[in-house]
Amino acid sequence: MPLVLGPVLRHVGETTASVWVQTERAATVSVLGSEARTFEVSGHHYALVPVSGLTPDSRTPYQVEIDGERVWPPTTSPFPPSLIRTRGPESDRSNRIIFGSCRYPKASDPRVAAELGIDALDAYAARMTKRAPEEWPDALLLLGDQVYADELTPRNRRRIAGRRDRLPDWPDDEIVGFDEYVGLYQDAWTDPEIRWLMSTVPTAMIFDDHDVRDDWNTSARWREEMRAMPWWRDRIRSAIASYWVYQHIGNLPTADLASNTDYRKIMDHEGDTWPLLVELADRADAETDGAKGVRFSFRWDLGHSRFLMIDSRNGRILEDGQHLMLGDSEFSWIEEQVEAPGRVEHLVLGTSIPWLLPHAIGELETVNEIASGRPGWRGRLAETIRQAADLEHWAAFRASFDRLTAMVVRAAAGGPATVSVLSGDVHHSYAARADLPPDARARVHQLTCSPVHNTMHWFIKPGFRLGWSRIARRLAERWAAGVGAPPTPVSWERVTGPLFGNMIATLDIDGEKAEAFFEQPRTAATMVERARVRLTP
Repeated sequence: MPLVLGPVLRHVGETTASVWVQTERAATVSVLGSEARTFEVSGHHYALVPVSGLTPDSRTPYQVEIDGERVWPPTTSPFPPSLIRTRGPESDRSNRIIFGSCRYPKASDPRVAAELGIDALDAYAARMTKRAPEEWPDALLLLGDQVYADELTPRNRRRIAGRRDRLPDWPDDEIVGFDEYVGLYQDAWTDPEIRWLMSTVPTAMIFDDHDVRDDWNTSARWREEMRAMPWWRDRIRSAIASYWVYQHIGNLPTADLASNTDYRKIMDHEGDTWPLLVELADRADAETDGAKGVRFSFRWDLGHSRFLMIDSRNGRILEDGQHLMLGDSEFSWIEEQVEAPGRVEHLVLGTSIPWLLPHAIGELETVNEIASGRPGWRGRLAETIRQAADLEHWAAFRASFDRLTAMVVRAAAGGPATVSVLSGDVHHSYAARADLPPDARARVHQLTCSPVHNTMHWFIKPGFRLGWSRIARRLAERWAAGVGAPPTPVSWERVTGPLFGNMIATLDIDGEKAEAFFEQPRTAATMVERARVRLTP
């Protein structure tokens, strides 16, 4: 079959769209009369087809052709036609955005499958096939851990064990090479329901730690420990290169692609582009804040809603005594996008890790950051606790937390009806409302949905319930004040949650009104609503 993976519908505008595919060989890929030549990475072939000439506010069924041969949709398919639904004046004020994070692939082993439970995105897609297109979501936001390079399925363990090109020092239970990442993405995206869903719902993505490795970029010491591993350079190059190919380039609107130097260089290259991607990966991993770095944050304007995805993993600055979620240059870019001209009724910020955590956990992370900076055994112990307990969210980067909070407060005073921060990572779902100054027009919420499909450690439920309790909050606040942590610049209250288990969340926008709801799979094709939150009065 010439089509290996895809099609994946990525950014869609009023008259343009991008369709991503992986092909078996070098070829020309066509969608609705628009064409793109594939580019090669280590013997694998990919194309991002820029479709143009579409009609605003239209629904257009599409086919994919490879060298003139129709490869999508299949000749016989149980699914509705794949559509490109453009935006326009009639749809500018409405958006239905589904989101979540932490999606482990389906497992063939019955024991593993039982532990994982029903894939929430798979069940959502199955239910969606029975609904009219006007009820389909306008965008799918995958907020991290799309693949797990360090927690392998039995199938993946067997696959890498059989490879003859693995170097002797590569670990037996983790992904290292680019070819191995190819297998991860194929496992994640070939499920029939998921493949159809991603072919017809515009999909945006950002990575989190497991796309690379658990605790990725949690601290300078973590980076030092990983650099000492003989296989780490191969791993980080493969991880970033595969992320760029499979996830990142489709995030960029057509105009941004045209001006992206790395994208143009790779598209214009004859032959294998792996050396170019190695150079790109090295720059991305070098903690370069500025023009020489690689920006993975991006912006989508969805009618009168502005969506801004923040790279809160690769963008970290950890060396020379710094501990920042983002460097100054990238944070300034984020602030500029928030304040850019245009009618914005709803501002949506995506970050793989939550801004507002359970209070006690947030205070604990700030305390740990202070302790980790101390010399001697106390600092070493705090660092060990940080890595063991995953104390690495925005509150653990207090200077960045304060800057993000200030940006959100300014935005809330500037005109939108809502500011929503969408996150995942923490293996429970909840909504929290920030308490802002009286001059703030917008209501501000943290909306967290995790996992889409994964297991839960035994301590998750009691740990997060305790983290939200008032007693734990008061104790943690006293502890933080005692070690010199400044008061948090914003307070917040839990609105719903914590909710546990596989979940998909929806942000539903209609004019100036907005609400969010959380759904859990009941069966492989049905969902049950667990909670609903009004985001506007």
